[in-house]
Amino acid sequence: MNSPLSYKNLKPFSKSIAFKCLILVGIALFYRALFLSSSPRNFLLIRADSSSTGGVRTDKFLEVPQIVWGLNNQKIAFARACLTARMMNRTLLMPSLSASLFYKEVDKLLPIPFDKVFQFERFNSLCSGFVRLARFSDVRNRTQVFDLEKGSGRRWTVERDLEQLKQSVSMDEFEVIRVKGKNPFLWHDHWPVKDYAKVFECMVVVDEISREADKVVMKIREAGENAARGRLEQVPIPFVAVHMRIEIDWMIHCKKLEQRQKVSEICSSKREIMERVGNISGLKNPTVLYLAVADSLLDEKEEESSVLSGWREGLIPFEKKKLGVKEEVYSKYSYLIQSAIDYEVCLRADVFVGNSFSTFSSLIVLERTQKARRLGFMSSCEDGGNVWSSYAYNLAGESKGVPRRWMTNMTHSSLEAISYGSNSVSCLSE
Repeated sequence: MNSPLSYKNLKPFSKSIAFKCLILVGIALFYRALFLSSSPRNFLLIRADSSSTGGVRTDKFLEVPQIVWGLNNQKIAFARACLTARMMNRTLLMPSLSASLFYKEVDKLLPIPFDKVFQFERFNSLCSGFVRLARFSDVRNRTQVFDLEKGSGRRWTVERDLEQLKQSVSMDEFEVIRVKGKNPFLWHDHWPVKDYAKVFECMVVVDEISREADKVVMKIREAGENAARGRLEQVPIPFVAVHMRIEIDWMIHCKKLEQRQKVSEICSSKREIMERVGNISGLKNPTVLYLAVADSLLDEKEEESSVLSGWREGLIPFEKKKLGVKEEVYSKYSYLIQSAIDYEVCLRADVFVGNSFSTFSSLIVLERTQKARRLGFMSSCEDGGNVWSSYAYNLAGESKGVPRRWMTNMTHSSLEAISYGSNSVSCLSE
């Protein structure tokens, strides 16, 4: 008599089980494919093959127009181009940035290669398996190019833009897809803040820019040491970087923005900035202030209008001219490199204070938020602990006369608040 567990008795049963398993696997694969095709973030399953590095294809490329406007608009545009290439399962061909700043006279823009500002090899190393850059010399056949015209206007919706990207994934017969049309900063946004943050972390400035920023920070620290000379308590003097937007062009722009958006917390006067910075809790006396201001504010002759006058006792203000680095460091370089140096200086401050409607301020806060999170700080709502604290001087804080504590919300589904500014910021990062 055969055992109930004998091979002969189990064989029909095992065939039945195997059949059912195959059916279940098939159903699972169907729903997985359905999910990937419907999700704007995940519709593309990046495949790793002989022509890929870490899952990013190295034999198909995306080319984008020259990237323009200010430093941080260019960083956002570059990151958006990278994420577009990722969605299309292609390597981004290293784009040109713009060394000069002309908003309307595009023909006067001075191009500068990406690798003159950021480290090319370091970018690919840090972003390995996520996005990838290539040089134009890596393209084998320049005749296999497809021109992809980006739509514009109100009828070119987010949905239409996404559908165009999905369709372009299947264009494997073309080695290069060349996007024609507007600056990538103006493209529709399909990616969460965390994806952008990953690209920004890979954008490490070249050594020359880093060394120039070191010189400026050293001068600021020396100014603090001189201020503390003769004090009984010999402790490091902190420095606060203030991105002070009060130049005429900005004030005209922000007033129009306030009228258009019907809000009153975009522009800040010099007096309001000084009051709110002076009321930040925990600032020691003395504290050195580094004022990151437009060059047009450095030559004010009258004491009242100078950005250096009017600060409360214990706050010692400097700008690049007073530090002696305007000619020694900044004036040697183009607008873009000067901005990159100032960005690095502000990033390294003990405390940063900026305007939540400035992309320069917003990207510094994003990077400082990332650094704080790596140390385990998910919020900056309380004093102490978080060594990467930041504030928005244009927004009122928890009590009268103080700026609002500011961390980037890393759960946002797009970069809109950073790209265009927001008064909805808080001390929480999630």
